Amino acid sequence: MNLLRAASTVSLFTLASRITGLARELLVAAAFGASTWTDAFNVAFRIPNLLRRLFAEGAFSQAFVPILAETRAQRGDEATRDLVDAVATLLFWVLLALCVAGVVAAPLLVYAMAAGLPRPGFDAAVSMTRWMFPYIGFMSLVALAAGVLNTWKRFAVPAATPVLLNLAMILAAGVLAPRFAAWGIEPIYAMSAGVVAGGLLQLALQVPALLRIGMLPRLRGLRAAWHHPGVRRVVRQMGPAVLGVSVAQLSLLINTQIASHLPAGSVSWLTYADRLMEFPTALLGVALGVVLLPQLASAQARKDDEGYSGLLDWGLRLVVLLALPSAVALLVFAEPLVASLYHYGAFADHDVRQTVWALMGYGVGLLGLVGVKVLAPGFYARQDIRTPVKIGIVVLGLTQAMNAAFVPFIGHAGLALSIGVAAVVNASWLLHGLRRRGAWRPAPGWGVFLARVVLATALLAALLVYAAQALDWTALRASPWARLGWLGATLVAAAVLYFGALWATGLRPREFLRRGH
Repeated sequence: MNLLRAASTVSLFTLASRITGLARELLVAAAFGASTWTDAFNVAFRIPNLLRRLFAEGAFSQAFVPILAETRAQRGDEATRDLVDAVATLLFWVLLALCVAGVVAAPLLVYAMAAGLPRPGFDAAVSMTRWMFPYIGFMSLVALAAGVLNTWKRFAVPAATPVLLNLAMILAAGVLAPRFAAWGIEPIYAMSAGVVAGGLLQLALQVPALLRIGMLPRLRGLRAAWHHPGVRRVVRQMGPAVLGVSVAQLSLLINTQIASHLPAGSVSWLTYADRLMEFPTALLGVALGVVLLPQLASAQARKDDEGYSGLLDWGLRLVVLLALPSAVALLVFAEPLVASLYHYGAFADHDVRQTVWALMGYGVGLLGLVGVKVLAPGFYARQDIRTPVKIGIVVLGLTQAMNAAFVPFIGHAGLALSIGVAAVVNASWLLHGLRRRGAWRPAPGWGVFLARVVLATALLAALLVYAAQALDWTALRASPWARLGWLGATLVAAAVLYFGALWATGLRPREFLRRGH
């Protein structure tokens, strides 16, 4: 298996997901702007999303995938099927109980997330949380399916799945919301229906893919599932994994709580900026993490230390190659990006400025945010979850200290800046830990490689700074197609300049070709 091709496949489908996600955000921004109602929806949507990242894509995947890969490598497909059946059974019943509890406890969850929402928005957030809570159940089962499919090197379906959520929400905003308005119902409630429909569609898409590899889970008795030794191992690993993922999610919860006490629209400005920041984070970090984790776990099971280090080195070079120019672009080209993509309908000039500040704050830490997606699997594949947890707890404290320093002066942008700086600290610490343990030994040629990337990035930055100042991007609202055309042309020119400079200095794509097992 060609790892670069596999990562490119995941990135391609992730790009489709992020494009449809951006279209979703554009539609929501144009239809609803940044207001108490959009803050209410964003808070309500963050609650199941937080739990999804905490238990499903976060702690569960970190604990399950290495054990799944080890079982398949050492004991074969039949033992692996038995493990999947047992884990799926326990997960199903836990999720059922969690969803019931979430619906009942929705007011407490909203209060914990955003106590500062004014009353109409708070009540709306509680109602939408209750409607959307089943989404965590759907997505946790999707995470189980994705872990199995990725271990079988079937990366396309898990990567393409999020497109369905975005399409469902686009239909909800464009079709269902106007109908709600005609019926006298607040239109924002239509978005919660889109979330639930999207979650169900994503789960349904996994079934044919699992059937093709003969790994569709079969529910068994709960007692038998609980006593399966592999399940016990997954549960034991999930303990520290939950704590580790909780650190990042607790930081998000605290930031949302703080933002709810800032001027109306703050939660939404951060959400819109986060959507743009997710483009490079998902295209690079998520794709590399998805491909690397099962490969690293397999190398660990084979005791292949050289292969393990080589995989990490390959991933880190791709992070530097692609995340550094993306980070610079978010810093120097933020206003053209925000204005061209969001500045329509109810999204005002003031919203552009506030979203730009948030996006620049995130941009400071993009290299760290992407790097963590590669570095953390370096620990998870060794079934060492405690080290990232310890680092994460210290970083959480640092993040809140920076919030206390930044927010009084720069408001919601301080929340984004704190996350960005903390991500750089987190990634640096993880890198040091892998290097000290000997899990990553830098391959020759890093100095020359970094010099080439820095030179090409400097040229890209110069072009983007010129383009950002040459046009009044906010004033071009009256000519949206011209503005989008200029944006596209500038980004294409910047990409050509960047990769052309790399080629001219001797960097070749074949240097990143690597085969996995």
